[in-house]
Amino acid sequence: MTEPLLVDRTDAVVTLTLNRPQAMNAFDVALKEALRDTLAELETDRSCRAVVLAGAGGSFSAGQDLREHVSTLENGSADPLGTVRLHYNPIAARLANLPKPVVAAVRGMAAGAGASLAFLADIRIGGPSTSFLMAFAKVGLAADTGASWTLPRLVGHAKAVELLMLAEPVRAEEACRLGLLTRLTDDDEQVLPAAQELAARLAAGPTVAYGAIKRQLSIADAGTLADALSAEAQAQAICGATADHRAATLAFVAKQKPVFEGH
Repeated sequence: MTEPLLVDRTDAVVTLTLNRPQAMNAFDVALKEALRDTLAELETDRSCRAVVLAGAGGSFSAGQDLREHVSTLENGSADPLGTVRLHYNPIAARLANLPKPVVAAVRGMAAGAGASLAFLADIRIGGPSTSFLMAFAKVGLAADTGASWTLPRLVGHAKAVELLMLAEPVRAEEACRLGLLTRLTDDDEQVLPAAQELAARLAAGPTVAYGAIKRQLSIADAGTLADALSAEAQAQAICGATADHRAATLAFVAKQKPVFEGH
């Protein structure tokens, strides 16, 4: 049986590849459960210091597998969208709160929950064929997998309304201009290598500080100045006690390049 999620480890970088290319990497239950549970394991895996999200074949992910969803509807389920609570919400929460950098290699189409997944990454790299489609409204649904939270932060409230309600594709160059993509490669074949190269660079950095940066930005986005200052004080207390901070400070004074161990 083909594994729905491929997990590849290269040094401190873990690449998670959505592996249903015959279905444009659409999410069925097996893939959702594998991704949810693997992210939970990586939260406390100290050997993992950066994560890459990718899709097998020519697409990132088409979102929810609608063929599977039709079966759920036809079976008369009392909770046909229960997968949001069981799968998509835990995936979004774990990805957003992962205390290490996440880089999405967005090759080809990222639609619906697939696009939402990419938006939860800290950095998104795409190529000429990359496009995003907030397809939820096309099937009479609202956003899920954190898109109602990430999109306004990436593109602003008004643009988020437009993308979700009109459900029109956003091509690579426009996606880069809007901030849906962080970087754009010249060739689709470069997308994954570029993402893994950047992840390797981040994996060699101050992992605790990166996690703290993610937490404090999340608090500051939704909070007051007082909330942000409190989060900064807490973050600096945590980072200041790390071996990485001490070693890097001593290296700076000695005019040497610091070596971060991630703790």
